[in-house]
Parts: sequence; structure tokens; C-alpha cells
Amino acid sequence: MAGRIDFGLQFFPDVGPDIQSARDYWGEALRLVDHMDALGYTNLRTVEHYFLPYGGYSPNPHLFLSAASMRTRKARFITGAVLPAFNHPLKIAGEIGMMDAITGGRMECGFARAFLPHEFENFKVSLDESRARFEEGMEIVRRLLEEEDVSYDGRFHSFEHVTSLPRPTQKPRPPFWIAAFATPESFVNAGRAGHKVMAIPLAGGKMKELLALYREAWQEAGHPGRGEVMLAFHMLCHENAERAAEIARQPMNRYLKSLVDAASHWTGGTTSKDYPGYDKIIAGLAEESFDSQVEKGAAWVGTPEAVRQRIADYQDLTGGFEVASLQVNFNTVSYEEALASMRLFSQEVMPHFQ
Repeated sequence: MAGRIDFGLQFFPDVGPDIQSARDYWGEALRLVDHMDALGYTNLRTVEHYFLPYGGYSPNPHLFLSAASMRTRKARFITGAVLPAFNHPLKIAGEIGMMDAITGGRMECGFARAFLPHEFENFKVSLDESRARFEEGMEIVRRLLEEEDVSYDGRFHSFEHVTSLPRPTQKPRPPFWIAAFATPESFVNAGRAGHKVMAIPLAGGKMKELLALYREAWQEAGHPGRGEVMLAFHMLCHENAERAAEIARQPMNRYLKSLVDAASHWTGGTTSKDYPGYDKIIAGLAEESFDSQVEKGAAWVGTPEAVRQRIADYQDLTGGFEVASLQVNFNTVSYEEALASMRLFSQEVMPHFQ
């Protein structure tokens, strides 16, 4: 029997107005949320991105998660992730407190540094300030949630005697997640601080190494257990293998292309000390395809039997993970196709990992 995994949904809009309206995209997403409790999906996540079809329909994850919290009585809600570089921490803390109240204490806070140069350019924020803004913003939010009458004098933000409202429903605050992409330091820092980590699968050996760094830092810091890891996957489960590939292939390829296009500044000469090697990372992603992602186990597409095997293989390859965050309606995968996939996955795959 494979290790236990909790399965959730991730809604990552990867369409623009010429493909699907925001009203229709989020309407279909909420209709899929309606089925989460009955099908056993335990958590729900969306992103923060801007301006382009790659994520641009989701500039504020709290808005969608608040709406979704009215459609499920059991799931937990995770920002995947908020970007302190583009948001004042006083505002982030207040929104978290409000979200935690609305959901009855089911809120979890994911934070990320951001990595798309065009977003930094439009917000007039330097890429070389990314890590410093992330660390300062997160620390301020943590203090505002845990403490009252907070004063802070930092590089980017300063204030005196502030008590953030609403106070968190969960005590001392909702759990924190750190989004980590490819930088070992990000995984180590998350483990050392005792935060959960959310990541995107890369080549299996690399991910195993990064997760090992996280687990080691977690244990060396004296935290109980071994931490908690969430990995994100595209998922399309169908009783017919050829039909599964037919449905998922082009949406997956378009998704990968939109990611590379959104990050194209890295291969066009943009550099930053806070993002070493990102030109090579994005160039590598440009070589990825539906077939390579399925082969690596980063996309779970096929019959229930095939998907079960891919999950078990990826657990072995990475040393195990606790949460899988599934994109089911990626790019142009329809509501009907996504729901059928969710149902079959719930019936034929989930029980083998729970």
C-alpha cells in the first residue's frame, strides 16, 4: 500500500478573453467546487498572477476562495500563493483574518516570491528586491496575525502600534505555506522556519533532492514530524487511455507554452541575483511537452490503473509527499471533461492512497 496522500484542486486560469470569459471560467470552477465534498477532495487553491493569460484572471486569490467557501463545508482553502512583493503586508494580514473568519477557520496562507519579470516591471518593483520584500512581508504578516499593537521599521514598510483586524479564527494563526520552485535555499528556509512547502514537480531526481533538503532543515530546526509537502499536477483520468491523452494533450501543450511565453524575459536577457539560473530553467521548460510531462510523472493522465502507477512511482522517486494539488480544468479542458475525470479519480484512484 502506498503512502497516504490528501488530494485537492488547484484552479489556475490559463485563458484570456479571446478563449473564455472570466465569468465563464470562474463559474465553471465554482461548479466543480460543488462536487468536492462528495468526491473527497480536501483542499482548494488558486494563484496570484497578473496581466497575461497565464494566471491573469486571478489577481486576488482570496476573492475566489471566499466564494468557494460557500460551496463546500469540509475543504480547506489555500492561497497558492499571495505575493508580498506586490501587496502591502497590512492589507494581506487583514484579508487573511477576514478569510479565516468567513471560512470558519479553514484558511491556510501560501506565500511566494513571484518570478515573472513583466509583473515586477508593471508594479515598478526591482527583481533584485524580490527575496528581501518576500522575507520582510512574510515576517510582518506573521507578527500582525500572532501579535497585537505591532510596530515595525523595515527596509520597505514601517508603521507603529497597529492591531490587525479581524483577528485570526485559528490560534495563533492559520498555517503558512511557502511556494518553492527550483532554488534550494527556498526549500531549506521553509523547513527551518517550520512552514509547509508547495512546489511544482521538476525532473524527479531534482525534486527528490530539494524535498530532502526541506525535510532535513525541518528536523534540524527541532520541529516535530517531517513537515508537509504539496506538489501540483495536471490530472486527466479516463477509462480509455487514448481518449485521456486526446483530451489533455493540446491543453497541456498550450499551458506549457503560455508559461514559457509569460517568463520569456528570462531567456531574452533579463537577469537577477535573486533568480540565479532562471534563464536555463525557462529554456528547459520550453523543451517540455505533454509527452515529457507524462513520462516524468509530472502530469497524471490515463486510465485509473495507469494513474495509480504514476502516483506510486512518483512517490518512490521523490521520497513521498503529503498533498497533491490537481489542475483538472487546465487551459481549455471543459467542465464536463474535468468533472468526469474528478469522479473517476475519486472512485478508482484515491482509495489506494488513503
